[in-house]
Amino acid sequence: MNGKRLAGGETIVRLRPVNKAWILAGLMATQAFAGEKEWTSLFDGKSLAGWTSATGGEPGKGWKIEDGTIHRAAAGGDLISEKEYQDFELEFEWKISAKGNSGVKYRVRKASGGGWLGPEYQVLDDAGHPNGKIEDTTAASLYEVVPAAKDKALKPVGEWNLSRIVARGTSLEHWLNGKLAMKIDTAGKEWPELKKASKFAKREDFAGPAAGRLLLQDHGDPVWFRGIRIREL
Repeated sequence: MNGKRLAGGETIVRLRPVNKAWILAGLMATQAFAGEKEWTSLFDGKSLAGWTSATGGEPGKGWKIEDGTIHRAAAGGDLISEKEYQDFELEFEWKISAKGNSGVKYRVRKASGGGWLGPEYQVLDDAGHPNGKIEDTTAASLYEVVPAAKDKALKPVGEWNLSRIVARGTSLEHWLNGKLAMKIDTAGKEWPELKKASKFAKREDFAGPAAGRLLLQDHGDPVWFRGIRIREL
């Protein structure tokens, strides 16, 4: 603050000019924050509320709640979210057993031949499972279609990994421990050839931008999940 003292002891205060650009930037940031949707937890730490079996019934008995985690301890079938999601950010923590295999699928819908169809974030022990030797079936890959980055930040068996899936329109991203591991645009020029070379070649609607459910996969191996939360975009 600048000022000039008059003879009578009074002071004229001169304020510094306000930078209008700063004000505008602040208003825009506030509006963006206010319009941003909040995260919603998909696991309360003590039950499987919000999840069903693949047939819509009670989750299989092989899924256990232990120490604030969802543990696939024995045969239980896949877990399906009750709600559908289209554009979203999904975060979850996971750890896998030695030589274990699992996955998190999203935008899944009932397939014409039965079962649930949708893109999969691969959950895997890369070092111990045979799929770890195939580029497009390693951890964090879009299973059987798009390989994960070779320099991804995967933690070893027994340690927790933090994963994030971002699905926005035709753009799909897989993140692993804060680092982008896979990104693809299903409307881009690379997608047709990648899909054609996969087992989903004849599935016209595979990985499309339509809304679908989330799926925690029972692939026959022990796996743990926690911190599952979503924010719709």
